[in-house]
Amino acid sequence: MFYTPEEYSIKDEQGKPFIDSQEIIEFLNNANPTKEEVSEVIAKSLGKKRLSLQETAILLKADSPELIAEIKKAAQTLKNNVYGDRIVLFAPLYIGNKCTNNCEYCGFRVTNKDQQRITLNSEQIQNEVKMLQDTGHKRLILVYGEHSDYSPEYMAQSVREVYKVKSGNGEIRRVNINAAPLSLEGFKIVKDSGIGTYQIFQETYHPETYAKVHTGGKKKNFNNRLTALDTAMQAGIDDVGIGALFGLYDWRYEVMAMVRHVNHFEAVFNVGPHTLSFPRIQNASQLNIDEKHFVSDEDFVKLVAILRLAVPYTGLILTAREPVNIRKEVLTYGVSQIDGGTNIQMSGYSKQSSDNQDLNLEQFEISDTRSLGEVIEELIDSDFMPSFCTACYRLNRTGEHFMEFSVPGFIKRFCGPNAILTMAEYLEDYATPEVKEKGYESIVRKMAKNDITNKEALQKKLDKIKAGERDLFF
Repeated sequence: MFYTPEEYSIKDEQGKPFIDSQEIIEFLNNANPTKEEVSEVIAKSLGKKRLSLQETAILLKADSPELIAEIKKAAQTLKNNVYGDRIVLFAPLYIGNKCTNNCEYCGFRVTNKDQQRITLNSEQIQNEVKMLQDTGHKRLILVYGEHSDYSPEYMAQSVREVYKVKSGNGEIRRVNINAAPLSLEGFKIVKDSGIGTYQIFQETYHPETYAKVHTGGKKKNFNNRLTALDTAMQAGIDDVGIGALFGLYDWRYEVMAMVRHVNHFEAVFNVGPHTLSFPRIQNASQLNIDEKHFVSDEDFVKLVAILRLAVPYTGLILTAREPVNIRKEVLTYGVSQIDGGTNIQMSGYSKQSSDNQDLNLEQFEISDTRSLGEVIEELIDSDFMPSFCTACYRLNRTGEHFMEFSVPGFIKRFCGPNAILTMAEYLEDYATPEVKEKGYESIVRKMAKNDITNKEALQKKLDKIKAGERDLFF
């Protein structure tokens, strides 16, 4: 059934809301996995089938080094089977940091009088986008605080401003949004501006913890937050992204709740979320969070691998919150999207201020401040294929259509060739001579593999890109 915030207290056919804390805790408490059970769950996942809560709990409670190694190896295999070796790149662009909420983990919290409140005007948005284009970016996610100034009309206009900017061969081909819940009409207004994915993170799915860390503003309403993406789907936005902020409550519980949220989308809309995000708490101006549930590096790597196995078809997003060494490690366990050249300070890209982070100008502290070029070079050196592909959005392979390709693993036939084409664009327009040489050597190696279909058509498109054509895709 479709839930509105007002209806959330109405129980489903089993007499429970779709996020039931006690149900999740019972699954975790009852899981006492054997090696055979873990192997059986992994075999189901490698068959590209989403795991149940009970099966996810088995992986979460597996704690021997041998079983954890088996989980990681399976996650790496599954990612390669579904998406191949491509890693999609994007950049976040903060449009405004005014906010009426009081979230204890966020530098934008309304009681933080040290935060410098800024809302980018049209000229400032264009300046930021030009700087991003001039490094090679093609995909952005716009981020807004929750404030009356950031109406659906304002969001839609800022999206259109981004799409208008053209610098050299640069252009932004897909704009995603991370913002507060909107009304049905509000979501329709934003959809009409041409967005891709709309993200709303629950932060924590544990109601008691949620109440402790959200002490003011509209975001205090757990149910309104939880059901917001139902409203977005009703408005026609069929690509949505969910996430939890790890460190607020027990990480195993949050993983289980995210899987349950996926299950809800599939049951109600016949389509799961396009992406899952799993950021960890980082330092922020006036941070006020107990470290009791902070997630260790070891557990973080494990949870990423389990999420990959639990929901095989969904993109996993890893952000620059994480340090370089952790980013490099977890890329192998199922991550499909990362940001690069990230600067989350207000007007940070045009000011080029990433080396001296000012927490009073940003939501939290980022750990990976490398340039996009440095990130791409490391991906190439690690035998990944950097990608700026936006073909699925533009060919309407979204929502149920995306599920038709991604669930059985067919999406790989498009991901690989399109990644190569967008990488060739980057090499021609933005790469240093050294990276360009490395990049084309990598492309030759990738095309020699048997899993690239229609190599002749791909080579023809590559030749056209080298001759000056752009925006070619399958």
